[in-house]
Parts: sequence; structure tokens; C-alpha cells
Amino acid sequence: MLEDFDGFIFDLDGTVFLSNELLPGAADVIEELRSREKRIVFLSNKALQRRNAYAEKLSRLGIPVDEGQIVNSSLVTARFLANNEPEASAYVVGEQPLIEELESHGVRISSDPAEINYVVASFDRDFHYDKLKIAYEAIKNGARFIATNSDRTCPVKGGELPDAAGMIGAIEGVTGKDVEMVAGKPSNYMLQSALEILGVGKERCLLVGDRLETDIKMALENGITAALVLTGVTSEDVVENSEINPDFVLDDIGKLKSLLGFKA
Repeated sequence: MLEDFDGFIFDLDGTVFLSNELLPGAADVIEELRSREKRIVFLSNKALQRRNAYAEKLSRLGIPVDEGQIVNSSLVTARFLANNEPEASAYVVGEQPLIEELESHGVRISSDPAEINYVVASFDRDFHYDKLKIAYEAIKNGARFIATNSDRTCPVKGGELPDAAGMIGAIEGVTGKDVEMVAGKPSNYMLQSALEILGVGKERCLLVGDRLETDIKMALENGITAALVLTGVTSEDVVENSEINPDFVLDDIGKLKSLLGFKA
């Protein structure tokens, strides 16, 4: 089985770690793949941190990684705006790391509804009425409405937290406008960024993630082999009742060792 794959795409939250703890077998699996010179990229829909922070966290937890091996939804959103609307201004319903990522790509940030070209919705733990009001007024004035990701929840140790879907839903509710574009998983924007780093054809990749409607859906819609782990937001009951059918279902990332034929 191992020889079937040259590239490995790993989700982070709920797959490699949960809050500030590595999940069982994560470090061993990554180390083994690296020893066999396999290509690896890490993906996250969460826009609460920039890539260097994820790299520092992984390294601190025992998986040394360069930020160039990490793609998150804030990076993909920033690239989308920089490449398609370099002169546009954006209003961010999100946190400071996302704003910093957009600014680093030349995106101008504004809170004036009269001049906002894009409203960008994301996971925002400081979401409040004034932010909703600005987003509403900007979209009413013609601003486009996009999002970093559409996850309903984010897995953490002991449960889940409301994620970007809450902010998207609030804005859709008051404007009557659906979000036009989601940059993160399961979008092709996110996938193409990962494949560019890997330099491997889709048919030679294995994706490992914990969420059916983002990780697994993105893989299967693009001909990528998909392994679901049960350490995040998805239970066996949910898998059994879903129309999204991963190629493999694993208790945790450590079970990849036997799936790929690693010797003990």
C-alpha cells in the first residue's frame, strides 16, 4: 500500500493534534513517511493563526516542520484576493492573524461600508453586533461576500467550538445573500495550493482528515484516496449514515502504520 502514494495531505485539528496535544501515533507516522522520502503537506481551515504559528506549534509538539509545508484558509483567501482583485478593499469578520495575512498580500483593510469591496467572514471569537452591522451595510452597498471556511465547529480537547459557519450564517441571515466563495476545504483553491507544494499527481496522494464534508469530500471529488480518522468531529454513526464514503476509516492517525504496511 505504501508504494501507491508519494504525497500525503494531513488535516491538523482533530487529525494530527487536538488543542495542544498530539494525537496517538502522529509523530511516528510523520517520521516514518519522512524517512521514506514521502512528500507531506499540512492543511487547516482555521484562520486563527498564521502558518509560522502552526509550524512553531507542530515543532513544539514533536513534529518539526517548515511553514512552507503548511496551507491554511487565510493564506488561500489572501492569495485569491491578491490575484483576482489586487486593488480591492476588504472588511474582515475574523481575527487579527487573518487581517495580517491579507495585509501581507497587499489587501487593503477597511471598515467603511461605502468603500468595502469584499466582506470576508471567518472564525471570529470576538464577533459582535457592530461587525455584523458593517458587513450588512457593505453587502447592501454591493460588496461581495466570501469566507475563509464554512466549518460549523472546530474540534478541541473535550468537545467542539462554534466555527466560521456561525458568522457566515449571521451575515446571510440579515443580508439575504449567500456566501459567494469559500477559500478553504473543500474548495479547489485549497487543494491546488496543497498540490503545488507536494509536486505530486492527485492519483499518487493520500489525504487524512477528520471531517467528511470538508476533508473527505475535497479528496473524493478530485480523485484522491481519503482516510477518515475518528479523533475529531466525526463518529462511526455519522460515517454509517453519510453519503460521503471515505476509502478508509481509522480510529486515529497512528493506524496509518498498519494501513501503509509499516513494520513494527
